[in-house]
Amino acid sequence: MRIAILLFDRFTALDAVGPYEVLSRLPDTEVVFVGRDRGTVRTEGGGLGLVADATLDEVSRPDVVVPGGPGQSEHMSDGPLHRWLRAVDETTVRTTAVCTGSLILAAAGILTGRTATSHWLALDQLSALGVSPSGERVVVDGKYVTAAGVSSGIDMALALAGELVGEDTAQRVQLGIEYDPRPPYDAGAPDKAPAEIVAALRQRSRFPRSRAV
Repeated sequence: MRIAILLFDRFTALDAVGPYEVLSRLPDTEVVFVGRDRGTVRTEGGGLGLVADATLDEVSRPDVVVPGGPGQSEHMSDGPLHRWLRAVDETTVRTTAVCTGSLILAAAGILTGRTATSHWLALDQLSALGVSPSGERVVVDGKYVTAAGVSSGIDMALALAGELVGEDTAQRVQLGIEYDPRPPYDAGAPDKAPAEIVAALRQRSRFPRSRAV
């Protein structure tokens, strides 16, 4: 099994690294970072770079993870990245996205008529792209799996692991990475966080219209 994690300038680190940490531990599985070009691709803050070891043209039949991040806005028009996604989607077992990576899949026409999720600030954008938004943390619609914001990519990857290689192996991976989140604040969703925190994030968001679903 080969899984390609797409990299583009100004992606969000955990969107890519969270799924990688889980999926790279599965037996008989190769995880490769791919990009328009080989070489270092920088995250949204610029302080961290991951290496794309292969170009899009070099990876033709993988399953796919598309991360999100501010750089997503540069990939909403048809082009080489969209053409590659549509081509590999013809043979994927699973086509997946984390956070605003679902907007890239939707803009490529891959999620049209389906239900998906995204970062809570971006859910409204899915409707305009012909996709039914869901506020669930992980959404499965056919072979398409989308995760909400950032950290939810770990949940998505564990769910995929259970499906692909069995629940026992998925649980061993979860235990191995000691994924047992107990955050110090109960503010990880807009319906839980203080109203002033939600308002502040909405004001800073790059999405002009945003709401929780």
